[in-house]
Amino acid sequence: METLDKNSLLKEFKEQFKKTAEKVFFSPGRINLIGEHTDYNGGNVFPCAISIGTFGVYGSRDDQTIRMYSANIPDQGVVSFQLNDLEYHKEDGWTNYLRGVLASLVSRDYKINHGFDLFIHGNLPDGAGLSSSASIELLMGTILKNVFSLDVSQLDLVKIGQEVENKYIGVNSGIMDQFAVGMGRAEQAILLDTNTMKYEYAPVKLGDNVIVIMSTNKRRELQDSKYNERRSQCEEALKRLQTKLAIKSLGDLSIEAFDQASYLINDDILIRRARHAVFENQRTLRAFDALKNNDLTTFGQLVDASHVSLHFDYEVTGKELDTLVEAAWKQPGVLGARMIGAGFGGCAIAIVGKDYVDDFKTKVGKSYQEKIGYPADFYIAKISDGPKEIVE
Repeated sequence: METLDKNSLLKEFKEQFKKTAEKVFFSPGRINLIGEHTDYNGGNVFPCAISIGTFGVYGSRDDQTIRMYSANIPDQGVVSFQLNDLEYHKEDGWTNYLRGVLASLVSRDYKINHGFDLFIHGNLPDGAGLSSSASIELLMGTILKNVFSLDVSQLDLVKIGQEVENKYIGVNSGIMDQFAVGMGRAEQAILLDTNTMKYEYAPVKLGDNVIVIMSTNKRRELQDSKYNERRSQCEEALKRLQTKLAIKSLGDLSIEAFDQASYLINDDILIRRARHAVFENQRTLRAFDALKNNDLTTFGQLVDASHVSLHFDYEVTGKELDTLVEAAWKQPGVLGARMIGAGFGGCAIAIVGKDYVDDFKTKVGKSYQEKIGYPADFYIAKISDGPKEIVE
């Protein structure tokens, strides 16, 4: 993993734009400890921001031009557009996430009255499902709030990020990613009820354990995945339950209530999809309690159970993620492991004793290489604060 510091980022900006930058910002990626595919089903999620993410180097301009360059996608070169042209342009790729945030703020009458140059350099693994898009959206929101002194709350920036994803980019995602990135706090995870938007922080005290992110190195594009299909299957299951039950979402159901009412769904696949949403929601609440009570063993078991449910009931794991997680389960010193994110590639996490990490990486890496034919990557995730200007 690339380590990036302020001085090297300022130098990169100068080389690209032939002028001196004014400010450097950082926006984290995120992992979700447990509570997968529950956010659009009205359930609870339990994510945290992590210490790898996206850096943005800013330099103002005195005209209406905006120029953007990403060190991660150098082939695309500098993408430039005017402040009065904030429409979505497919050919402009990654810059649409930033342009969407700009468009959203301008449409709310926030005053952004001059152009700027923006240099982006991230150290999240590409297409890995650690939420690089939310990281970029919240980076942009934070830069604009800071530079143009906008009176906009952090929660509003979170909601704008989701709006960009849903309406501007066209991905039907829930609010978890933007919330985790925007509201992150060091050493704490956030229990968020996506129905009510009520949230609570919980200290993540892992003792002698660390969170290891395992990247399959298989790219995952949300638009191209079966994400929208899973979502509509859950909506159909909910519709059938609502013929007799006064519920707003699958997250409203206890395990017992679901068990008694599942006959209303009357379809093998839809029952499994809904069962995952209901059970995963309850697992998330139990995991929150386990962490609060310092019960790491139970927490690890719930993490394992989450993966099993994502594999059998939700069917979003795939060969690469299953290979990593199943290899992780066999290693000594592992409390729990599961896939994270939308699935079909991307990343998994394992909670591993510090003394076992090197051995863990070697053995899981070897098993993965043998079965899949290319290497996995491993990162230690530190739980970090949300987006901010880097001032030191």
